[in-house]
Amino acid sequence: MAAIAITAAPIVLEGRYRLLVGALVRLRRSRRGRWALGAASGALSLGLAFLAVRHFATTSWPLSGGQPGVLVAAAALLLLAQALKAFGWGRLFAADERPPPLALAAGNGGAALIGVVLPGRFDDAMRIAVVRRYPGCRAGVRALCLSLVMVGLIDSIALAPLALVAAAFPGAGIGVRIGLIVVAAAGAASAALIIALPRLAASERSLRFRIGRWLSPRTTSLRRVTEAWGLVSACWLLRAVAVYLVLGTLGVGYSFPLALLFLCAGAAAAALPIGLAGTATQVGAGAATLIATGVGGAQALAVSLAAGALGVLTGTAVLVVAIAWRAGVSFARTRAS
Repeated sequence: MAAIAITAAPIVLEGRYRLLVGALVRLRRSRRGRWALGAASGALSLGLAFLAVRHFATTSWPLSGGQPGVLVAAAALLLLAQALKAFGWGRLFAADERPPPLALAAGNGGAALIGVVLPGRFDDAMRIAVVRRYPGCRAGVRALCLSLVMVGLIDSIALAPLALVAAAFPGAGIGVRIGLIVVAAAGAASAALIIALPRLAASERSLRFRIGRWLSPRTTSLRRVTEAWGLVSACWLLRAVAVYLVLGTLGVGYSFPLALLFLCAGAAAAALPIGLAGTATQVGAGAATLIATGVGGAQALAVSLAAGALGVLTGTAVLVVAIAWRAGVSFARTRAS
């Protein structure tokens, strides 16, 4: 049953990827659809810009209250965390299917950008679309979906010790502590599932089915899982330090337990299968967590918006760098030929 559950999740992700790509293809073929999409996106952008200008005309931009050096250090840590996450994700592929690290980093950057507008879990479809269409990618759509399921389980394992530390924070209420204990328990269950998965996939009962025969050679060994866990854990620690710096420079205070609490709340909200845009859900969860620990509502929202903005900006920067690098390589090859 565990092997079937692990394999069913990539199929669901593949369906969302096909839905996203199919919608884009239909829009590309329809002239009326392109004009409608352009007009709608233009109107939405103008409306959001008007609301943002109107809001920040009386209220300062969340990042403006922090020290520039500290904010730059937090952004640098987030960029390094993006690189570690890409290398950790790459360890979950077979050697002959492993995409380039820059493709995986671009996929994470695209997911951060698309999470601003699309509902939750469509960011995974964006990851698949970016990585699959990046030059040099040999992995199929279903292999990419399986790797995303595995990296999600590893994320849960990496967050478990952080959640336990945050649960010991004296400012956390009973409801917050229960939520953190649930996050830690999910990490323990994910670890047990990953350890048991190779044996389950290789069992005679699983090999009777076509889906089991597909999964068996693609199951990640414990050695590669351990390497991926180390890289992903380092990624989350860097994110925690970045949140620690943001909390301190924006006036909440330099508190590492509070940073862990904020990070775990955002990660738990991002794991919801449905909901608002991924970034909005994480910002709301982070703000609610800070309010629950005694931070004022306006300040909690400002800090959560600042952390979310840094995440989106660094992810977008990674995506732009990956596109520019690939375009530069293609241009150099064209000139050389």
